[in-house]
Order: sequence, then structure tokens, then C-alpha cells
Amino acid sequence: MRLTTKGRFAVTAMVDLATRGGKSPVTLSSISERQSISLSYLEQLFGKLRRNDIVESVRGPGGGYYLARPANQITVAELVLAVDEPLDATKCGGMGNCHGEEIPCITHDLWIGLNEKILDYLESVTLQNLVDTYNKNVAAGRATPVKMHK
Repeated sequence: MRLTTKGRFAVTAMVDLATRGGKSPVTLSSISERQSISLSYLEQLFGKLRRNDIVESVRGPGGGYYLARPANQITVAELVLAVDEPLDATKCGGMGNCHGEEIPCITHDLWIGLNEKILDYLESVTLQNLVDTYNKNVAAGRATPVKMHK
């Protein structure tokens, strides 16, 4: 099991978006510049985030993206699952037909338990939690503030 680049970049971009405070739409090009993520990659990710009602878009001059809901109502699990395949440590997709057999493999329950713990943790962390942690790190001099230009 692994968290892919899609999931990691989606979380990073969404924290960047959330730190902007929702005052006006944020362009993907500004997120791309600040976070060093390819603009075309962000376009793909934000298309999936929009289809999952996590962000909303504004077209035209002055357009961009903003959160569809408050940051404290968006979980990391929701972000990752919106852009990525389900997180799964099993070889059978959690179905119990490990190695093509009808019964689970000897370690199947271990990996199912790990899946549940990871999902529980990611569901317990909101976008607001990440923004708050980032802001504390900025205040303590352990992070660089997000530039507020477009």
C-alpha cells in the first residue's frame, strides 16, 4: 500500500487553497508556483475534487477555485479518496480471495486492520487541522508563509 503522488499533491494544494481564507478564488497557476506542482497535474486533480464537491470553480478573469465547504468539514481521507484509488494494503483489494483462492491468505486480517487504522486516522484529520498546524509552524519560524499574490 502507498499513498500516491496524486493524494499527496491534492492534500498539499488544498492546504495552500485553505490558507488563502476563501476571500477570493485562487488560481491553479498560483498554487502551482507556490507548491512546485505541475499546472496540468493540478488541473487533473482539481477536476476530480470539483466532481466530488470539495472545491468550486469560478471561470473567467479573476476566476479560480475556492473550498465548497468550510475547511473543518473536509477530511484528508475525503481528499485522498477523491483523487486516488482506495488505500489498500491487501493484494486482493480487501475481498479475501488472496492469491486467487477462495480463502484469505495467512496475513489478510493484518492488512485489513492496517487499512482500517489508516482510514480512521485520515478521517479524523480535517483540512482545518492542517491549516492550523501550518499556521503554528509559521508563527514558530518552522515554515515559510504562503505568499498572497496571484
